[in-house]
Amino acid sequence: MRNTRYVKGNPIIRQLLVREAARLMYEEHVKQYHDAKRMAVKRIFGQGNKGNTYVRSQDLPSNGEINAEVANLANFHEGNNISKQLFLMRVTALDVMQTLEKFNPRLIGSVSTGNIKKSSDIDIHLFLDHIEQLEIQLNALTWDYERKDVTINRSGRYVDYTHVYLDRQFPIELSVYHTDDIKVRTRSSTDGKPIKRIGSDKLLQTLLDEHGEEWSDYLLSET
Repeated sequence: MRNTRYVKGNPIIRQLLVREAARLMYEEHVKQYHDAKRMAVKRIFGQGNKGNTYVRSQDLPSNGEINAEVANLANFHEGNNISKQLFLMRVTALDVMQTLEKFNPRLIGSVSTGNIKKSSDIDIHLFLDHIEQLEIQLNALTWDYERKDVTINRSGRYVDYTHVYLDRQFPIELSVYHTDDIKVRTRSSTDGKPIKRIGSDKLLQTLLDEHGEEWSDYLLSET
């Protein structure tokens, strides 16, 4: 029978797991926090260990800790390029949101918060009654897109969601919800708090507040 080793809470070990999980997400593009934590445990404790190593869930770092470390890595490695990319991603998001304004678009995720990395995409929620409404407009705009339908088990109930991926300067994921769902605040997998969603007016104000000079130059270049 193989030996089993349990690793209990230790601030040094926790920090090692934070750094390795963040590195996996930043450098190896692991998407899910759960996967990054599991792989970090294996990378740190697996080498030279002939048995199994288990870390209690309460001793694992939180998604928020890992997300903050990913942001630190992005800032360290990409520096000023990240600021420029963030501005361009927000401009792209604003253009898409204003074009699809009748679907009440809401920007979420890293482009909204500013904690992007080089491989980040733009996440936008849309609210409509029938997916065909969106497809008709995208076809009229001649935008290249790909539709993907996903079934998710939510509290024992299977719910179908549609995601639309746009081929633009940056990858864009449009998550489609029913019109009434705009009143529902889902919680973030990062910190468990209600997801922050901003509309096009708020995004424009963010551009003015955080990228004032770049925004002015951009407007002049478009005239």
